[in-house]
Amino acid sequence: MAQSVDRALTLLGALGEAPLSLDQAASSLGVHKSTALRLLRTLEEHGFARRQPDLRYRLGGRVLSLAERALEDFDVRQVAAPYLAALNARCGFTVRLAVLHDGEVLYLDEVAGPADAGPSRIGRRAPVTGTAVGRVLLAGLPADGAQDEPELAAVRRRGWAAESAEHREAVACVAAPVAGSGGRTVAACALSAPAGRAAAAELARMVPELLCTAEAISLAYGGSPTPRWCENRCGARPAGRASRTAGRASAARRR
Repeated sequence: MAQSVDRALTLLGALGEAPLSLDQAASSLGVHKSTALRLLRTLEEHGFARRQPDLRYRLGGRVLSLAERALEDFDVRQVAAPYLAALNARCGFTVRLAVLHDGEVLYLDEVAGPADAGPSRIGRRAPVTGTAVGRVLLAGLPADGAQDEPELAAVRRRGWAAESAEHREAVACVAAPVAGSGGRTVAACALSAPAGRAAAAELARMVPELLCTAEAISLAYGGSPTPRWCENRCGARPAGRASRTAGRASAARRR
């Protein structure tokens, strides 16, 4: 039974990468086609796989519904949603929210820019190395060992990170941390665009807008961000808490 469960989960992971024929499914598991067919039919019966007209199998709708339910459990996603939409409306670039999960970047939400025709990254994972969101999330960990790298120290000092077509997808991206209680980084907010549409320097000019949004999400989430937030620039905002914090920051600047 445990072996069957292991094979079924392995098969689900393979289907998540690309549709598979029966032969490919059997090969990925190292089993006979009859065994692979039984597993595929069981997954299909429960809605976790479906057979296409070309007889290849792909993930079924049940996986998507469960993934959506799981993502909703990350309440920072719900808090951030109006701020992501407002930032997208102001700048026109794709806005994403990501967290560190099991040592990888996990994308929780996205508002796509009008010229970004690529697939959504919601629910997808990416390596923490070579990505702006990964650097921001790593820089938010307690500083010890690997986290004391000069690059991550620079991200902590500056408060944001950038990338330019470093990952396998040709994108330019800037990212900033979303803070939770005690200033701990709980997520990363990012602006990105296809590298051919926007240079890294163009996205860098949007960093004040990005920092503003990250600060507003932090305040709405109940965090204690650094005083970079500007409630005149951000769209949806929690009036009570945000106004008090903005007032303290303004008074500090006057002093």
